[in-house]
Amino acid sequence: EEPVLLAELKPGRPQRYDWKSSCETWSVAFSPDGAWFAWSQGHCVVKLIPWPLGEAELGCKTSERKSRGGKAETRSRGAAKEKTLECGQIVWGLAFSAWPAAEDGDTDPACAVGLPCLVLATGLNDGQIKVWEVQTGHLLFSLLGHQDVVRDLSFAPNGSPILVSASRDKTLRVWDLSRDVLFPSGDTFLLSPGRQVQVLSGHVQWVYCCSISPDCSMLCSAAGEKSALLWSMRSYTLIRRLEGHQSSVVSCDFSPDSALLVTASYDACVIMWDPYTGEQLRTLRHVPLHSTLDSSSEIHTSSLRSVCFSPEGLYLATVADDRLLRIWALELRSPVAFAPMTNGLCCMYFPHGGFIATGTRDGHVQFWTAPRVLSSLKHLCRKALRTFLTTYQVLALPIPRKLKEFLTYRTF
Repeated sequence: EEPVLLAELKPGRPQRYDWKSSCETWSVAFSPDGAWFAWSQGHCVVKLIPWPLGEAELGCKTSERKSRGGKAETRSRGAAKEKTLECGQIVWGLAFSAWPAAEDGDTDPACAVGLPCLVLATGLNDGQIKVWEVQTGHLLFSLLGHQDVVRDLSFAPNGSPILVSASRDKTLRVWDLSRDVLFPSGDTFLLSPGRQVQVLSGHVQWVYCCSISPDCSMLCSAAGEKSALLWSMRSYTLIRRLEGHQSSVVSCDFSPDSALLVTASYDACVIMWDPYTGEQLRTLRHVPLHSTLDSSSEIHTSSLRSVCFSPEGLYLATVADDRLLRIWALELRSPVAFAPMTNGLCCMYFPHGGFIATGTRDGHVQFWTAPRVLSSLKHLCRKALRTFLTTYQVLALPIPRKLKEFLTYRTF
C-alpha cells in the first residue's frame, strides 16, 4: 500500500531571497507521548502543534501556518494550544524530552528536579541550544558551549534529563539538565539549569546526526565522513568506528530494541549494523527510478538525507534527493512502498505508528500514511529479549543455532 499524503503545512511568511531567510525544514519531531508535533518551518521559527491535526487540516491537502510576532497562537483543542517559538536564529535540530507527564499522586523525575514535565530543545545557527517549556511556549534557558551550528539533538529515551547535541564544530556535547550551573552576568552570577557533562571529540568533519539507543547504553554519531562513530553512554568513550560507506554518513537511528543500527549516506546506501559486534548485516541500495529523475541535474540524485525506524521495529523510512520517500520492510532488500516528494530533508515516524512526517527544503511539512502492522509473536518475543540482552549474551545462551540467528537478526 503506497503512502497517502494526508496534509501539507506551509509557512505563512513569504520566502526571502537572501541566505538569512533559511526557509528549510531541517528537523521535525513528535513528542514521545504523541501529543505534540514540532516543526522547524524556517525563518527562525518553530511551530508547536497539538496532535492529532484537526479534521479540516487532514481533510485538505494544504494549510498555511502564519507567524505573528513571538506570542503563542491559540486554537481550541481542549487545553492544548498551538504555539510559535521565535528562536532568533536559524533552527537546525529539534528534540522533545522523554519525561513522562505526571499522573495524580505520582512524582515525575523531571518535575522532581524543578523542570517542566515536557520540554523542547532547539539547536540554533549560532551554537546555542534553547530549551522551551512545551505547555506554555516559554523559553526556560539556553545552553552555551558549541562554537558552530547545532545540527542535531537527542534526549536519553529512559526519561533521564540527559541531552546530547551534535555540531558543526566537530564535537558532540552531553548535557545534564537536572544540574544547576552559575554563569556571570555583569556584576552578578545567575543560576541556570543545565550542566555540560562531557565533550566527545573524534570527528574531523561537521557532525550531522546523533542518536541514543533506546536502552541508553550507546550513542551513534554521523559526520561528513565515511564512518559513523559508536560511543558508550556510560563511560563516554569511543566503542568503535563503523566503516563501510563510500561517502559521507548523514543520518543514523537505532531499532526500538537497540539490537540494530542503521546509517544513511550520500553513497545512496543504508547499512544495517549489529552495534554490539560492528558487523554489517545488510545493505539497502537506493536504485533510482528513471521516471522521477531530472536529467539536467548535476548532483547525485539518490543521495540520502534521513533514515528512521518505525516504532515496532519492522519498517524503515528513508528520504533521498531523487524526490522519493521510501518505506522498507526489515526482512526485504527492496522498498515495499514509494511516495513522490520534492526536496525532502528529514523524516520521522509517529511514536504510535501509522504516520510519517517529512520536512522539505522549502519549509513545508508533509504527513503520510505508513503501513500499520500487527507484530508477530516471534518478533514481539525477540524484541522483548533483545531489549535487555546484548548480542554476546544471546550467543552465549544454550539454545539452537537457528534461534540464535533469529534473535540476532541474522536470518534475513
